[in-house]
Amino acid sequence: MIASFSGLFLISVGLGLLVFYLISPKNIGSVINKVAQKSKFNLNLPKTEECPINGQKYTKPEADVWNTRRPIVQMIENHQDARPESGLSRADVVYEAVAEGGITRFAAVFYCGAVANEVKAAPLRSARVYFMNLAAGYGKNPLFLHQGGANNICSTCPGGVKPRSEIDPTVNTLTLFDKLGWQGGPKGNNLDGGYNIGFPLVVRDQYRLGSTPSAWEHAVVANLDLIWQDAQKRGFNYKDDSGVAWTQGFRKWLFQDGKTTTSSPVTNLKFNFWESMSGYDVEWKYDQAPNSYKRFNGGKEHIDWEFDKPQLSASNVVVIFVKETGPLDTEHHMFYQVIGTGKALVFQNGGVIAGTWRKATPLDREAFYDTNGKEIEMVRGATWIEVLPAGNPVTY
Repeated sequence: MIASFSGLFLISVGLGLLVFYLISPKNIGSVINKVAQKSKFNLNLPKTEECPINGQKYTKPEADVWNTRRPIVQMIENHQDARPESGLSRADVVYEAVAEGGITRFAAVFYCGAVANEVKAAPLRSARVYFMNLAAGYGKNPLFLHQGGANNICSTCPGGVKPRSEIDPTVNTLTLFDKLGWQGGPKGNNLDGGYNIGFPLVVRDQYRLGSTPSAWEHAVVANLDLIWQDAQKRGFNYKDDSGVAWTQGFRKWLFQDGKTTTSSPVTNLKFNFWESMSGYDVEWKYDQAPNSYKRFNGGKEHIDWEFDKPQLSASNVVVIFVKETGPLDTEHHMFYQVIGTGKALVFQNGGVIAGTWRKATPLDREAFYDTNGKEIEMVRGATWIEVLPAGNPVTY
């Protein structure tokens, strides 16, 4: 299996990826910066159509588009040197957890909110198994977009495989790809920017943030419209080639229109992932007028570099507490147990609900329950799910 994968990897790196790596970075910047900012639709039309992922209401023309597609779940890095990210303000749901060394990473779910404009989402980064387990809750074969992942392939190691001490089997993404049935190659839903998709779907733009080039590893940008076009060629539309809709088995949350609470208001919440990494501390401040929370990261406003640079905001901020294990190997991989159940805090409407989260299997989508066991209705709009080690304090 490993040998065949390695051979396939070498064969499949064709002209598209050659262009991806060799074209002038400044020329790539000129290509990617042509992404349109103007809306494709008349957004003044009545917003009557509910997004199945976060309940937000949109126009009928927007719904007509997303009903031809399936969600993209993209890995986006949050290294301090990579901020501000591109495209996060257009995600319907965002998950945040530590990758390694206290540095967090995002899995952003793009579907309804990414229809009205072309979206470039960056920086694309590598997969981790716990993010894959979360992504698996988004229906049959979501488009999982990443740039590599934790794995045991090694061209200079005996047998082409890293020793167990270097990468623990628990965190091997290749094993989980096989278990989930997510295929790579030219026909799969496993979309790897370093393996089976290339220019112009993903480009390495070191000038995304301006005239000073960013580090090579912080520079990969995905064009989501082109990703969806490629997915259609692969047979991954709203329905697959067998006629099975992506929504088969997908668990929708319960939704509410939302209204500011009049009792025990919570105006802000703060927490850290690792105490020694203050650059990744998070604060959300409640804004009553839009009934949403604005995000601060490392003590600074956290913005989207695109779309006139809005501060990131959410209608719901959900903190789930999970078991943290690691570092597990010499590559310092962590593991977070996002399958099962645990404590949760749901911040919405200017208040907080203490309860639990539940996710029985990777293919189930997590849901949230109050102390009486009743499912919590999510306020329509963007939702951020913060995956914290059990025992970490949240101040509010």
